[in-house]
Amino acid sequence: MTDSLFEAPPEGEQERMVEALLFASAAPLTVGELHARLPHGCDAPRALERLARRYEGRGVRLMRVGDAWAFRTAADLAFLMTRETVETRKLSRAAIETLAIVAYHQPVTRAEIEEIRGVSVSKGTIEQLMELDWIRLGKRRQTPGRPVTFVVTRAFLDHFGLESPRDLPGLKELRAAGLLESTPPPDAAPEEEEAPQEDLFAPPPPEG
Repeated sequence: MTDSLFEAPPEGEQERMVEALLFASAAPLTVGELHARLPHGCDAPRALERLARRYEGRGVRLMRVGDAWAFRTAADLAFLMTRETVETRKLSRAAIETLAIVAYHQPVTRAEIEEIRGVSVSKGTIEQLMELDWIRLGKRRQTPGRPVTFVVTRAFLDHFGLESPRDLPGLKELRAAGLLESTPPPDAAPEEEEAPQEDLFAPPPPEG
């Protein structure tokens, strides 16, 4: 920490301030955002560390969401919140597959999504996922045409209780959660539908 003309509040008070900011915020806050609101000289990472320890084993836990922090209900108590859950519109199969490809292969271009799925991606599918704030534009590829890439958002990680894309579940877990159909549509042969679905979650082959 750099020297300040003003004495920083005691650690216990800094912890209380960070706790209040996180509870009052509608979205997860980064360390930079916390420092911007805290008095000069405060150590937000230290306060977060103390808070995380204090909330261990409680009904509410301090969780990391990407590069930000937020209070969330303990995972083992999620069943108590079922009546409070707002049911969102069901994603189409195309949207689910597109979202899965972006999550597991990001940063990925539209052409790469279409190559993995084996079919073209409609503009509406991409727009729906962006409206939900589950995917966003990433950096342009330094290749001919400089195509844009897509990556998942902090809102996507927060919705599924993930710290980072590395915590994404496997194919079996997604099917158990109802996020993937366990059977192919009636107009497709099982062997033709199952093979590409496994490929959606396979890591990209090593280059070279």
